[in-house]
Amino acid sequence: MNNKDQYFEGRRWRKVTPEEVESSRRAIENTFGIKRLLRGRPPKHPHLKYRDIHLKIHPAAFAWARAEAHRRGIGYQTLINQILLKRAA
Repeated sequence: MNNKDQYFEGRRWRKVTPEEVESSRRAIENTFGIKRLLRGRPPKHPHLKYRDIHLKIHPAAFAWARAEAHRRGIGYQTLINQILLKRAA
């Protein structure tokens, strides 16, 4: 046990509520006159979003895609997507 563990040992901390977080965010914006950015990944434009679909692929085609993707150092879904996009263009 290091010093940090000894310092926090036996203490009970409460969780900050979402309302408290929002109140703090508004207080910072009002005090400093700045708009705080929301955390997390920004939303994608609708035409750039991928759709979840399910395909049935022949086992030989799937084995080839996985082997080729491994050879290229990418994921097999990325490889299949690249091939389909190239064909669609």
